[in-house]
Amino acid sequence: MNGPASHSRLSELAGDSLELRVLSGISRVLVGQREVAGLLEHILQVLEDNLGFRQGALCLLQEDQLVIEASYGLSDEEKALGTYHLGEGITGQVGKTGQPAVIANTAQSRNFLNRTGALHDDMSESFLCVAIKHSGQIIGTLSLAFAVLPAETLAKLINLMEVVANILADAVASVREQVEERQLLERENDRMRYELGENANFRNIIGHSSAMRSVYLEMAKVARSSATVLLLGESGTGKELLAQNIHYASDRRDGPFVAVNCAALPEGLIESELFGHEKGAFTGAIKQRIGRFEEASAGTLFLDEIGDIPVQTQVKLLRVLQEKVFERVGSQQPIRTNARIIAATSRDLEKMKEQGSFREDLYYRLAVLPIVVPPLRSRKVDIISLADFFLTKYNKQYHKNVLRLSTPAINMLMSYHWPGNVRELENMIERAVIMSNSSVINAIDLPPSLQTAAATGTESIRPNVQQSREGAGIETLTAAFETELITDALKRSRGNISAAARDLCTTLRKLHYRIRQLHIDPTQYR
Repeated sequence: MNGPASHSRLSELAGDSLELRVLSGISRVLVGQREVAGLLEHILQVLEDNLGFRQGALCLLQEDQLVIEASYGLSDEEKALGTYHLGEGITGQVGKTGQPAVIANTAQSRNFLNRTGALHDDMSESFLCVAIKHSGQIIGTLSLAFAVLPAETLAKLINLMEVVANILADAVASVREQVEERQLLERENDRMRYELGENANFRNIIGHSSAMRSVYLEMAKVARSSATVLLLGESGTGKELLAQNIHYASDRRDGPFVAVNCAALPEGLIESELFGHEKGAFTGAIKQRIGRFEEASAGTLFLDEIGDIPVQTQVKLLRVLQEKVFERVGSQQPIRTNARIIAATSRDLEKMKEQGSFREDLYYRLAVLPIVVPPLRSRKVDIISLADFFLTKYNKQYHKNVLRLSTPAINMLMSYHWPGNVRELENMIERAVIMSNSSVINAIDLPPSLQTAAATGTESIRPNVQQSREGAGIETLTAAFETELITDALKRSRGNISAAARDLCTTLRKLHYRIRQLHIDPTQYR
């Protein structure tokens, strides 16, 4: 946060000492580091050390939009919201025109979007943004936000920022191609994630949150061994995907990956499914059948919902884990297997072990290398990336052209608690793509479960809108739809309520009333 100390530092702009310190510090960073993410973060740190701003962002131009690549003073959630189409808001205008922008007071600006939500209602700032150009082409923007500053100081700051942008341009351009290549590779890998490409590995999983990075580290370690892995996590978190990636990252990648959902198998057939059977072993066994352990030999056998296996089958499974030997149902001929076991469950095996419904010795055999898969609600920074991936996937599948999610829709995704995890998010995006009649997924296109606190136990998208538990779904749905209509009109009119009222074919008095009822701040769109 900039305060008196930063104002003291900014007073040095009258001379050359502060500018020299800034440029010298940036030069040292450019010489010493070439990795793009770390490079940009260090540039912002040098600027903050010398200028003391509140928030800073370096955006890179990706196709037709600017995306925050590095930031200072923004949370992960706020940074994730920092995407601007060219011409949209102050940052988008700078990215489109290349002209620097100085907003002396954001509270008095019609164009300041506060897209990240970092600026609270009772705050005002001075906001400066410059384009980063290379060979005459705009490749990004640099923006800084301070406590409100005098015009003379702002004029000197914007000049300094343009110098910084010029110095930064060559370095960003030299690595920008690498970033684009990385993104192309990641998109291809993300596609492989759902199409099970032959060379998939754990880096294909969508998610860059700290929770998922910890999972990646554990996966990298277990992939190098043949020990049994136990994946623990709620339903819908992607445990089978993790198992697939562990397999493809291991030296067993050329062997088969065989998945069995233990919860879906009738109790009388589970042993036949796992171990196979001989002809005539039981009614209906009209021919010999090999089991999944034989099928997965030299590869990986994934046992999903291992907690649903009957106790009598647990005994035979324990023997296979210990001795690597089993017999088909109806046979006494031992068969050896070299299958690696990856098991998964959404149940509490510790509790089941204490209750006697899951064998203690089997539990310890399975839990040699346990990995806890985080629920989606604990890695919300990944939600937008996942939603974008599913949007692309279902646009292609249903021949639609839905380009993005609206800001209110994104807010709903970020505030929902996702009991069904990634699977629920995917199903929701698929539904929204099918139901949408425009190029944008709006709040009204999302299911009621995302729009009512009463039904889901989460915060409402606008918690100040009073609603009874009875009829909460329709009331919240209506409020969300009305809020989106009004905010879209205010965006088009740049916060002019009279123009918004004409756009919505309503009276100024009625619109004022609904704005107060829905707690909408028109100044946010000026």
